[in-house]
Order: sequence, then structure tokens, then C-alpha cells
Amino acid sequence: MLTTSLNLQTISSEDLAYPTALKTCAAFRTTPVLTAIGNLELLSQNAIALFCSTKCPGDLILKTYDLAQALREANITVTSGFHTPLEQDCLKILLRGTQPIIHCPARSLHKIHLPPEQKQAIGENRLLLISPFNASYPRTTSELAGKRNEMIGAIAHTLFIAYAAPNSKTLTFAQRLIAAEKSVITLDSSINPLLQAQGIVGLGIDAIVQRCLDAQISHTQKVASIDNVD
Repeated sequence: MLTTSLNLQTISSEDLAYPTALKTCAAFRTTPVLTAIGNLELLSQNAIALFCSTKCPGDLILKTYDLAQALREANITVTSGFHTPLEQDCLKILLRGTQPIIHCPARSLHKIHLPPEQKQAIGENRLLLISPFNASYPRTTSELAGKRNEMIGAIAHTLFIAYAAPNSKTLTFAQRLIAAEKSVITLDSSINPLLQAQGIVGLGIDAIVQRCLDAQISHTQKVASIDNVD
């Protein structure tokens, strides 16, 4: 059943749907006004974020495909910029399922072109596009991508980094996440020594999925507890 409109929505920091963690995100000098297309209720979901450098070893590519399929089958919300080749492939995998997706482009959502499969997912209430950039930023840039990644880092409960190339912006970003004591994980693989050298936990696919499911249960219990108090 198609229900959600493709119309652009605006979310200020006073709105209930606005992510609390984003209000103190250091990447923005002032709390950004968000624009969105899709189901705003997805912002209340515990999401795992997906990141990867532009280039990635083949073995990790295949394992990340398997992870995306496992997250899809477990109905776990996934968020990403879906910009690098591996991230884009994961989006295609996720769109074949029914689980929620939060897509964060590093540009304005004004006049953005959406392929039919994304329009379909928005209509099914399971895809949300969200951006902190206004109409003055119609194209993706490296600077905007950095700020977008920081936003995702603020709102996701767990951050999965498939691979970070040496001296890459992804590796620098991973180091900042660790310094901020965020929950950052990667695949348990000898091909990924740079991330594990930063203290990032390497896990198997089943363990990553279970970690997300446990976080969902904890979040649901917390929400229920607050509702009971009210």
C-alpha cells in the first residue's frame, strides 16, 4: 500500500521528530534545519550506519554484501550516504527487502532525482531521505560529505565501517568516532588491520546482526518504560 508523499518536509530542532543527538553535533556551527522526503517515524528507529572507502578489497566487498542481506532479512534499519560504490550496491540489496532505510545524501534534497525503486520504498513507508543542506547546495562535495557523515555518526546507534583505506578520509572519520566513544564495528578480517588497530571491534556477520537486534530490544524497552511513566 502506497501512503507516504514524495513532498519535501522541513524539520526544525523544536520538532519532536528531530534527532536529539544532532542538536550537539560539532560538524555544524548551528543546529541544522533538516529537509526530508519520506516517513519521519524512521528517525525514531535504532539504525546501524554503513560506511566504506571508495576502493575496497574484493573479499570484504562480498562479506559486506552478505551483511546487507542479513540486515535486510532481520528487518534492521540501515542508514548511510550510499555514495561509494559498495554503499550504492548495499542500497540496491536493501531496497529488495522490506526493512527501513534512512538515506542521507551529501546535498540538498531540492530537485533531487529519485529512481523508481526509491519512490516505491518511500510509498511503502520504509525509506526516508534526510539532509541538513538547503537548496543552495544542489551537488555533492567532499566538504558536504564530511558533514553528512558526522550527522550519520551522531544519529546512528552503531557504525559499521566495511573498509578504510590508508590515509583515507574514512580512516580519519573512524578515528574521530572512536575518540567520541561511539559504537564502531567492522568485519573480523585480516584484510582490515587499520581499523582494528584503532581499537574498532571486528565481528562476524551473525554477531553484527545480533548486536543490532539487542539494541532494538533495549530501545523498545526504554521507550515502553518512558511511556509507562507518562
